[in-house]
Amino acid sequence: MARITYDELLDAGVHFGHLKRKWNPNMAPYIFMERNGIHIIDLNKTIDKIEEAAKAMKQIAKSGKKILFVATKKQAKDTVAELIKPINMPYVTERWPGGMLTNFATIRKAVKKMSAIDKMETDGTFNNMSKRERLQVMRERAKLEKLLGSIADLNRLPAAIFIVDICKEHIAVAEAKKLNIPTFAIVDTNANPLEVDFPIPANDDASKSIHVIVKLMVEAIQEGLDDRKMARDKAAEEEEERELEEQKERERLQAIDEADDEDLTADELAEKKARLAKKGKLEEEEGADKRGGKPGAKKAAGKRPRKQF
Repeated sequence: MARITYDELLDAGVHFGHLKRKWNPNMAPYIFMERNGIHIIDLNKTIDKIEEAAKAMKQIAKSGKKILFVATKKQAKDTVAELIKPINMPYVTERWPGGMLTNFATIRKAVKKMSAIDKMETDGTFNNMSKRERLQVMRERAKLEKLLGSIADLNRLPAAIFIVDICKEHIAVAEAKKLNIPTFAIVDTNANPLEVDFPIPANDDASKSIHVIVKLMVEAIQEGLDDRKMARDKAAEEEEERELEEQKERERLQAIDEADDEDLTADELAEKKARLAKKGKLEEEEGADKRGGKPGAKKAAGKRPRKQF
């Protein structure tokens, strides 16, 4: 991931916080100064926290796990949806469905229902329904698509969750905390950074600020996915090479077995005799096992019958 510069954050307005009277005292370490009644965020701290969060996200993506992005506020929803789609990660940009994490099984049922409606559309079931019933089903499908379409591929709980504005998404934060899911978040001066595991002190109200930070997270995730793909390709190549070597060895041994002794070198002849001797020994042991005992092994003595008085 390319290192973000101080000037880039400054141009995006990341340093602007909320009014002084709305501040959260736990944000004091991340506040640089106060000007005209507005807190200014220390961008050096922001850069450090961005790098820390990006490193953690890269490792999660490298392990093949999913990261859920949550941004339902107007300034963030379009930006997040646009940036997240290319990396194929789940995201929520409409209303947060209560219990989405703590009651995940029910949410999955709703997603399956959406898939069932799609199946009805293709297998001809719609042809047997009245126009009114079709309209009702399609309206329900559209509603489910709007709420859950972006998480349709989320088959299990996400490994982490990234949130824009933890004050607005407090339910998502509470659910993630209850399930011990790591939380990453853009935290403004009116929020409590202790509620999340990886807080990024920044302006969470400006779309430009949100875009810059989310883009950096996306780049880190993409790097993790690329590293995972490279590792898998390398493992596949090594496996292919190993199989090729084993095939060559089998062909060499077969050629030695089929060749006449006069045509073989001294080493090849010794190898052939050793393999034949080993093969003969194995066949002898197998034959002894079938007859009921090892060759040369004494038969276990049976118990002496007890005398009757």
